[in-house]
Amino acid sequence: MKLLRLLLLAFAAIGISCAWAQETPQDSGAVAANKAPDAAATLAYIHDAWTTLTRSMTDCHSLVDIKVTANPILYMPAEVPAPPEVSALSEKCNVKVVSLPRRIEKLGDVRPEELPAAGLLYLPNPYVVPGGRFNEMYGWDSYFILLGLEADHHEALAKGMVDNFLFEIEHYGVVLNANRTYYLTRSQPPFLTSMIRAVYENPASFAATPAGRTEARAWLEHAYTLAEKDYSTWTRPEHKAGVTGLARYFDYGTGPVPEMADDSTYYSDVIRWLEAHPKAVSAEEAGAPYLVKGAESPNETEAARLKLTSCDVKASVVCMRAYADGYRLSKDFYLGDRAMRESGFDPSFRFGPFDGSTHHYAPVCLNSLLYRYERDLEHIALLLGNGTEASRWGKRAQMRNAAIHRYLWKPQQGVFADYDFEKHKSSDYAYISSLYPLWAGVASREEAVKVVAKLSLFERPGGLSMSHTDSGMQWDEPFGWAPTNWVGVAGLDAAGFRDDSRRLAAKWDATVDQGFANDGTIREKYNVVSGNANVQVSAGYKTNVIGFGWTNAVYLKMKQIAETQRAKAAD
Repeated sequence: MKLLRLLLLAFAAIGISCAWAQETPQDSGAVAANKAPDAAATLAYIHDAWTTLTRSMTDCHSLVDIKVTANPILYMPAEVPAPPEVSALSEKCNVKVVSLPRRIEKLGDVRPEELPAAGLLYLPNPYVVPGGRFNEMYGWDSYFILLGLEADHHEALAKGMVDNFLFEIEHYGVVLNANRTYYLTRSQPPFLTSMIRAVYENPASFAATPAGRTEARAWLEHAYTLAEKDYSTWTRPEHKAGVTGLARYFDYGTGPVPEMADDSTYYSDVIRWLEAHPKAVSAEEAGAPYLVKGAESPNETEAARLKLTSCDVKASVVCMRAYADGYRLSKDFYLGDRAMRESGFDPSFRFGPFDGSTHHYAPVCLNSLLYRYERDLEHIALLLGNGTEASRWGKRAQMRNAAIHRYLWKPQQGVFADYDFEKHKSSDYAYISSLYPLWAGVASREEAVKVVAKLSLFERPGGLSMSHTDSGMQWDEPFGWAPTNWVGVAGLDAAGFRDDSRRLAAKWDATVDQGFANDGTIREKYNVVSGNANVQVSAGYKTNVIGFGWTNAVYLKMKQIAETQRAKAAD
């Protein structure tokens, strides 16, 4: 009953009635006629949504996690005593407040399975969540959310979220996937330095006084030190993409992820799809087969074998359920599945079916982001008057630039493509990440011209599609998402292709307007072929969550692109 009461509180807090859990026309497959869009109504919803999506440690609804079936627990860092207002949650919210078993310096220092139950990790400041089942502060979501907060003049909330990430690095080792204990083994796409710069460069973040300038410099020095620590995660041996000099996505856990406890059919659906498509994965393509023989209720001997070849059925209820027709998923598939979740693109078929080979690739997106990260640290070091440090970061960026052009640039095709460092071959899978080098500044003018010439691979009536392949997955054709549409549009704008950026910005916002007109909600993803929220995913995650943090934010930023370009044209 305690958990039920907290769940009801959570739903009420995000302004979604019990109808949220029922099928909408978009989810059921029925396609309703489009209604007349009203941008003013969309904007009014977004302005109000920041409040309903804001969480803090002292609100009971912030602690609820509908992804796992356990009473809420709030974990404090081992070295940080619980503030009085947090200690009071035990009585106020019927929540346990406990300390982690030891100090964390890096990912993997404390394993989720070591803890008595999954729980929320303490953060000192309020933050904005995506919405729906995502009731915590996410790594890459928060970059886009921050842009929206600043566009909507919530600078203090935006700065507080960056301070939360600095707290995460200091006490949990890195910018986490999100502040839940089951995310203690992975990060997310690295946007931290872009967030730091956005806050520091916004005049409203600090007082325009001598004291304010002193505070801003001290804050930047602190942020720089912790950003260096966060960066070191991506240079650990496990995150290296072979000998390419590039990075890969990697999760330090094993087996299926515990947060899939609320989707008991996902891994079984993957097995059934692989059974139905036996030629989709070969040992040569994936590095290891995705399926292994296994019993539904294994005995002791079988359980011991599966622990080595698949996952630990005794330690994980999600592992035990991951069965279909005499098969289980391989250990290598789970490594790829976890790495895919660090990438944020969960799932597509970009790295094999259901992205089961993600850990075998040096991705364009990650290495573009790390190049930007290195250039940002070079810039910040110069601001702090440290030329030696700036030179070091500049050299790292140059080395990554060279590796990107050696392994990821395909001059004949005019695209940036992921590289399978196990098989020493470039991917032929057209993906929206080909635009990331424009945003990061790693593409030359000549390369950018070639990439833009291939925009038709992704441009649809409603914006930029994730890929040119309709796999039925949510991060493939025909679906478009706010973060990749923004990276694409902002990259085109930065590279000087302003007509393209303005056109695509208008398309995306029109799609969001249409979706809002149809059902009064803003969603996590859209069908950019139909230009609305009519989303039918055939396998994997099948819902289209309401909220939605980064969509709200990117809608505002797209408006700024159009308005800025109109103003320039008028001058």
